[in-house]
Amino acid sequence: MKFPVLITFLLLLGMQTISAQSTILHCGSLIDGISNAPRHNVSVIINGNRISAIKEGFVNGTRNDKVIDLRQKTVTPGWIDMHVHLETEFNKTSYSDKYTMNPADYAYQSVVFAERTLQGGFTTVRDLGGSGVNIALRNAINKGLIKGPRVYTAGKAIATTGGHGDPTNGYRSDLMGNPGPEAGVVNGPDECRKAVRQAYKNGSDVIKITATGGVLSVAKDGSSPQFTDEELKALVATAKDYGLRVAAHAHGAEGIKRAIRAGVNSIEHGTYLDDEGIALAKQYGTWYVPTIIAGHSVSDSAKTPGYFPAIVQPKAATIGPKIQSTFAKAYKSGVKIAFGTDAGVYTHGKNWLEFTYMVEAGMPPMEVIQAATISAADLLGVKDKLGSIEAGKLADIVAVDGDPLRDIQVMSKVVFVMKDGVVYKDNNTAPATL
Repeated sequence: MKFPVLITFLLLLGMQTISAQSTILHCGSLIDGISNAPRHNVSVIINGNRISAIKEGFVNGTRNDKVIDLRQKTVTPGWIDMHVHLETEFNKTSYSDKYTMNPADYAYQSVVFAERTLQGGFTTVRDLGGSGVNIALRNAINKGLIKGPRVYTAGKAIATTGGHGDPTNGYRSDLMGNPGPEAGVVNGPDECRKAVRQAYKNGSDVIKITATGGVLSVAKDGSSPQFTDEELKALVATAKDYGLRVAAHAHGAEGIKRAIRAGVNSIEHGTYLDDEGIALAKQYGTWYVPTIIAGHSVSDSAKTPGYFPAIVQPKAATIGPKIQSTFAKAYKSGVKIAFGTDAGVYTHGKNWLEFTYMVEAGMPPMEVIQAATISAADLLGVKDKLGSIEAGKLADIVAVDGDPLRDIQVMSKVVFVMKDGVVYKDNNTAPATL
């Protein structure tokens, strides 16, 4: 009787040894997301989908371990873009596409945009509004059916009738209809509550509201407030009841201040953020997600005759160029900053350009990287799992060829991407398969 027991014990011991196989990253320079200086010549040990240890020197491990040589690279936590739109990519036909494209068309193209984003080093994104296809995209990525970043999505944005986010803006009258809370269009506190509850029912991870007019909507106003104080309070209170954080698209100063007072978690774009708004953001602990690249993109496109409808062009030309200077002022004033780009307004995969614009505006490279890692994770509410390279956290890790603290442009040279312990990009190995 003793021998079967012994054999079983040895088999179990062998299984434990196999399951304990590690991936070891030899890092020449490690920016961990929390320290103010990089560490050099260290090994990051990964078991399964989590970081188990960071050790000084280059650890070899056992013969079963996989060692990845990043000794000539700079290693950082996986990057987090807090403002993307994975369903679409803006172009000259975007305004007519909605009459010719079906949900399946948006779904298929979102697969391409998602993988491009992951390959660019962004292992997590917050999708702030689409048709609802973005919820299915998130689910498909989570199931391992397709490759893409970890997605936290708002589903559809919530807007007022005629406001930025009303999907029927610009339609002829017989096509407009009267979209309501199920379509993300609300009027009055009760409909605001219903829209949040509908978003929760649909599977949204976060609530996105359009607190002011916007640039690309087919509507004249680009900055005036579009929710009353009572509506904003109903939106935020209901979201918090359901455990959802609230991101507020807001360009104009008054709409920004109303949203902050109502308790939103972040202001997106914030073009006309004034001194009072800055003081309120600091008082309430509100995050600012600037999306500088989107501002540059729309202002450049506005210079091309006919690129935008006549009602959109002046907004793009006026609002777009201001975001970078607003960011510079907000950063110097001590407002909390999280990285976000509005990807989809510009070409997916160029998210890294936001790093360069933030440095150009006066934010030191290390702080910019932290804005895209630990700060973004904090705003997202997942700082316990993501945003830094520490023992116990999920193994989301990126490496670039060069030193971004000397030249932020090297953030374009992504040579290694790991998400959830799986390698999706490595110069020395084939891409991961699903």
